[in-house]
Amino acid sequence: MITIPYLTALSTYFSYGLLFAFGQFRDFFRKIFDWWNASNLQGYAPICLGLEDFYIRRLYLRIQDCFGRPICSPPDAWFDVVERVSNDNNKTLNGTTKVSRCLNLGSYNYLGFAASDEYCTPRVIESLKRFSASTCSTRVDGGTTTLHSELEVCVANFVGKPAAIVFGMGYVTNSAILPVLIGKGGLIISDSLNHNSIVNGARGSGSTIRIFQHNTPSHLEKVLREHIAEGQPRTHRPWKKIIVVVEGIYSMEGELCQLPEIVEICKKYKAYVYLDEAHSIGAVGRSGRGVCELLGVDTADVEIMMGTFTKSFGSCGGYIAGSKELIEYLKYNCPAHLYATSISPPAAQQIISSIKVILGVDGSSRGAQKLAQIRENSNFFRSELQKMGFEVLGDNDSPVMPIMLYNPAKIPAFSRECLKRKVAVVTVAFPATPLLLARARICISAAHSRDDLIKALEVISEVGDLVGIKYFPAEPNKEQLEANRVKLE
Repeated sequence: MITIPYLTALSTYFSYGLLFAFGQFRDFFRKIFDWWNASNLQGYAPICLGLEDFYIRRLYLRIQDCFGRPICSPPDAWFDVVERVSNDNNKTLNGTTKVSRCLNLGSYNYLGFAASDEYCTPRVIESLKRFSASTCSTRVDGGTTTLHSELEVCVANFVGKPAAIVFGMGYVTNSAILPVLIGKGGLIISDSLNHNSIVNGARGSGSTIRIFQHNTPSHLEKVLREHIAEGQPRTHRPWKKIIVVVEGIYSMEGELCQLPEIVEICKKYKAYVYLDEAHSIGAVGRSGRGVCELLGVDTADVEIMMGTFTKSFGSCGGYIAGSKELIEYLKYNCPAHLYATSISPPAAQQIISSIKVILGVDGSSRGAQKLAQIRENSNFFRSELQKMGFEVLGDNDSPVMPIMLYNPAKIPAFSRECLKRKVAVVTVAFPATPLLLARARICISAAHSRDDLIKALEVISEVGDLVGIKYFPAEPNKEQLEANRVKLE
C-alpha cells in the first residue's frame, strides 16, 4: 500500500483541480462563441461525450508528446526515437526525419531477445521463408502448423504443466479465457490491482466479482470465508466455482505476488488459482520459470497458469497452461482459439528458439548469463535509485521499477527532460493508475550494460533534482562519508 505524504497529496489535488477548473472555464466560453455554428451531427448524439472526452481534450492532449513515441529500430538497450513536432498546441503530432539515439528504459525486453540474436534470428528468418508471415486462418481451420504444435509442447514443458494452448495476443488470453472458465453462479476473487485484461475478462464472464486488497493474503482469506458462508446473491446457494486471480509480478507496482500464502489459502477453501505471469515468466527464477520457481511453489498447486510472450521472449501472443482436460476444454470452447487467426509462424519460432536459449538447449550458457544479468541489473538499479532518495515501488529481482511522480505537472517534465538527455522513459498516469499515483515505470533488460545503467542513473538523478521528485533524503556516498570523517578528526 502506497502512503502519500500529506503535502504531496494536497498539491496533487490542487493541480488537478486547477486543470479541471480552467478546462471547464474554456469549455464554457467555447460553447458561447460556437453556439451559432450549425451542428454537423444531423440528429446523432455526440459519440465522444462526458468526463472521458474532457480528460482527453483538456489534460491528455497537452502532454501527449510524452506517450506513444514512435521508434525506428529494434527495442534493444539503445534505440532510435522519431522526433515529432506539433503546430496546433499538441493536438496533433507529426513525425520528422530526425531521430534520437536513446537509452531504452521503457520496453519489456527483459532478456534482450527483441533485438537480433545469433541463435533465434536465423531460425525466425528460415520459418518466414517456409511458412510465410501469417497462416491467414484460425487454429481449427488451416491455422495450425507444426510450429504451433511444437510451441505448445515446449511451453508446457517449460512452465511445468501437462499441456498448454497458445494465442496470438496476450491481452486476449486473459479477456477471452476467463469467460470460458467461469460464468453465472461462479465467484471470481481478483486482486485490486490486477491488469485491465483480467478486469474485462472477469466482467465478461457474468460471474460475481469480488476484490481483495492488493497482495494481502489475510484479506483474501476474509473475503473467501465471508462469501463462501453467504453463498450466491439472493438464493444463497453454494458457488458453482471459485477462482482467485493474481499476477506473478504486478506490472504497475513491480511487486512479486505473495504466492505461497495465497496458494495455501486457496487450498484451504477449495478455490482455483489463476496466475498471470505476463511479467514474471522468463524474467525471474533460477532457470526463468517464473514466480513459482522463485518462491518455491509447486506448479501442481496452480491450476491455471497464464503468461505472455511479449516480454521475456521477444515475440507476441500468450498462453494458458494446465491439465490436459482443461486445455482440451479450451480448444473446443474458447473463441480466441476458434475464431481468431493463429499466432504468426515466425513469432512462434522466436518463442521456441528463445526458450531453448534460456534452457541451454542451444549448446551455450547464454540463457543462464541473461538470467543472471537481468537479476543483477534490476537489483543494482533499484538499490541506486533508493539511495538517491526516489520513492521506488516493487521488490528485489523484479525488472519493473516504478518511480513515483504524483503531481500531474511532473509527468511531462520528467519525461521530456529525460528525453532531452537521450534517455527514453515511460510515464504512466490516470486512468492506467489512480489519479494521485502517477509514476515513471522503468523496465530493466539483460541487454543493458553497467555503463548504460550508470548513465541512466546520472540522468534520472539530475532530472529528479530538477523536477523535485526525490521524496526521501539521499544516502551519503562513500566520498561524503570520508570527507565528514576527516572533518571530525
